[in-house]
Amino acid sequence: MASLVPPPRSSPEVRDRTQWYTRELGWATAGTSPVRLLTGLSFDVLELPAAAGHAALRRVGRTGPVALAGRRMRLLVAAGSADELPGLLDWLEWGGIALDLTALGTGGHITAPVPPDGAAGSPGAAFWLRPPGSRQEVEPSLPALGGLGSSGGGAPDLVRLVDAAANECHRARIAHARTHLWPHRPTGQPLAFS
Repeated sequence: MASLVPPPRSSPEVRDRTQWYTRELGWATAGTSPVRLLTGLSFDVLELPAAAGHAALRRVGRTGPVALAGRRMRLLVAAGSADELPGLLDWLEWGGIALDLTALGTGGHITAPVPPDGAAGSPGAAFWLRPPGSRQEVEPSLPALGGLGSSGGGAPDLVRLVDAAANECHRARIAHARTHLWPHRPTGQPLAFS
């Protein structure tokens, strides 16, 4: 039996957002409220705390597109990078250390940030810190695993990006522990280890 209630219509803003991602960038989307970008097809995502992400961006400089969603930063990287993250962290000697650094690849998704066209999103909506360019510009700008410290094709190096992100996640974790474990420690006094 068919439903008498019509399906909800998507707003022109949602249709425009979906069209921008699909037509301008060639990215796969799902859903309408919110629009989701599917990972593992055109790009993967490294996700980390925003404070650690900002510090990592200062260290690395050039990256691919970067989005901010609440207190989380999302760095777009070449498709397939999510599968490489555990081995790469081991190789960089970060394996076994609890880091707030995750990767989304095949089968994942992120909420689509508001396109950088000046349209306002809802409060708290994800937005682009470093927006993607055109379809021809995006893929070559994604950090990729080029071969132990060098990236092919001019893309930023995934090894440097992951190392900087892991380092800053670890620093943020230590800073958080200091303030919660030793709240009365004088702020200018460094910790001493022997």
